[in-house]
Amino acid sequence: MTALRGVGRQIAEKLQALGIETIQDLLFHLPLRYEDRTRIVPLGSLRHGDRVAIEGQVESTQVIHRRRRMMLCRLSDGTGFITLRFFHFSQQQKKGLSSGTRLHCYGEVRDGGFAGFEMIHPEYQRLADDEIPQMEESLTAIYPATEGIHQLTLRRLTDQALALLDKNTTIEELIPAGLYEDDSGFTLAEALQYLHRPPPDAPLKLMKNRQHPCQRRLAFEELLAHNVSLRLMRKRIQRHAAPVMNSSTNLYEKLRSQLGFDLTDAQTRVISEIAEDLRRNYPMMRLVQGDVGSGKTVVAVIAALQAVESGYQVALMAPTEILAEQHFRNMDNWLAPLDIELAWLSGRQKGKARQQALYKVESGEARLIVGTHALFQEEVVFSNLGLMIVDEQHRFGVHQRLRLMEKGMQDNMRPHQMIMTATPIPRTLAMTAYADLDTSIIDELPPGRQPVTTVVIPEERRSEIVERVRHASVQGCQIYWVCPLIEESEVLQAQAATEIESALKEQLSDLKIQLIHGRLKPMEKERIMQSFKDGDIDLLVATTVIEVGVDVPNASLMIIENAERLGLSQLHQLRGRIGRSSKKSSCVLMYKSPLGNTARERLSIMRKTSDGFEIARRDLEIRGPGEVLGTRQTGVLDLRVADLMRDQQMMPEVVKASKAVLNDYPEVIKPLLHRWLKWGLQFARV
Repeated sequence: MTALRGVGRQIAEKLQALGIETIQDLLFHLPLRYEDRTRIVPLGSLRHGDRVAIEGQVESTQVIHRRRRMMLCRLSDGTGFITLRFFHFSQQQKKGLSSGTRLHCYGEVRDGGFAGFEMIHPEYQRLADDEIPQMEESLTAIYPATEGIHQLTLRRLTDQALALLDKNTTIEELIPAGLYEDDSGFTLAEALQYLHRPPPDAPLKLMKNRQHPCQRRLAFEELLAHNVSLRLMRKRIQRHAAPVMNSSTNLYEKLRSQLGFDLTDAQTRVISEIAEDLRRNYPMMRLVQGDVGSGKTVVAVIAALQAVESGYQVALMAPTEILAEQHFRNMDNWLAPLDIELAWLSGRQKGKARQQALYKVESGEARLIVGTHALFQEEVVFSNLGLMIVDEQHRFGVHQRLRLMEKGMQDNMRPHQMIMTATPIPRTLAMTAYADLDTSIIDELPPGRQPVTTVVIPEERRSEIVERVRHASVQGCQIYWVCPLIEESEVLQAQAATEIESALKEQLSDLKIQLIHGRLKPMEKERIMQSFKDGDIDLLVATTVIEVGVDVPNASLMIIENAERLGLSQLHQLRGRIGRSSKKSSCVLMYKSPLGNTARERLSIMRKTSDGFEIARRDLEIRGPGEVLGTRQTGVLDLRVADLMRDQQMMPEVVKASKAVLNDYPEVIKPLLHRWLKWGLQFARV
């Protein structure tokens, strides 16, 4: 980069923050949007929201004092007029905008009410009487920037890079012929030139929606790079050895006989897929998706039994203490009659209990180890880890999963890895984000489960909801009352759970009411949840700590406060805590008015469907893949041009091209990954 004029050490460091280290990086740092400064728009044809270049003569300039001091400059061109409004100005500026001055301006047109259209703090240039303003020859690119790097700097540097491209540098075409139907008619160099400096007649609407053929060609190449990298990662992992688990089914049959319920066909199918993987001599990498309540935990336990029966340890990692505790209790209940020793590890464990757990793990006495991220702390040493199960994987960073896998490496063998999620991932997203994993879907709920009726009610009707709670309790139901926050927050204006507990105790004095939140000690949380499960508590006021893992079949009514503040996935997870028996269950989403459009859409979706995959698809549309996958943590999908929702129809073609590149064009793999995934290659070991 220092080969370009104006790039010294300081600028080079700032460019690095944008991922720009080479001239190729700069060429692939594409504009976010464009401004049209190629023509003058008559003042009489302006529309609200336009960003345009205008020209006119100052009719008057005055300083007025309302709630704040401001300068108003009225500009006319014979077809109409506009007001230029300045909040920050000097006396010298005011003199420079005196009546009769000709101005060339650029800015956003706003509706100023009775005063007509206005521009606030436009860019402007004074013109001599006969001066013709110099107009841009192409649309003006607006780039993703960072502190200390201005748009002018990026445009100036890009001009130099494009000049080099024109002169003597050919940028390599990396998509082999025949793998992509390119309908742009442009070479890669021409496509980059077009996208950085579009001609005045470029289809702006198409480019704004990233649907121009030049943009689609680059989006395809970027998705191809990601897909190739994940498939490469998968091949690399399969080159490692893993323990072969050819166990008998003794423990499996013993467990089934004591479960007290039959497995669904979907569970049986997924158990078979996992068992087949564990019998191979390379590491299993399997994603198990299952909606809330579909029975993923028992599938995980049966996979663990195959490993234990083959003489290996199993580690199960969950993102929160309450979920890890729930897994530990369930698994202990199931496995104690089979004489299988469990260990529990959490960050809060201290003293003798911790030392005892660490000894059990290292000696091999504990066959199944359940815990939080504490499982991969340095002092934890496994005897012979053969299988790691990661629950709700999108809550863990890639580095955390990598460290746990490395802990299990012995004699150059890697443990098998099973990843579970209750956040269903739409197929097109899974094809991109999890191309390195085999996928199993538990697409069936246990028999007898009743669908949950969901209603959306404003908080003004709180008294009706309280009466509904009273009635439900008389009918023998238990109730969750969920509050998103523990403490009062002026910003969020959500009622504190402690205040709600006090108010409900006054209004429902005949009910046994208890509060649970994340700041309680684990033992206390466990005691409260057990009391609720045993029926000793009628109404549990809770924060979202109960989002995952807690199973109380008798709970059949849930009220969620400030439901408009929660995402679709979280609302779906919470609602999944009820409807776990044959009882009719209801979920009340209580909201604070007025509702924004996005919040209204979310609550409407929750009311209409309980299908986890449909909710995940809509969640993806609303929030985007980065939020749904937690990729801000993982770094896996840092897309620059492509968009997984917008470009999902490309995915089958991308997958086909990816397989062809790996099989027939190995020479393009390295430059392809270097172009698009330079920052992500460090993750390829996972």
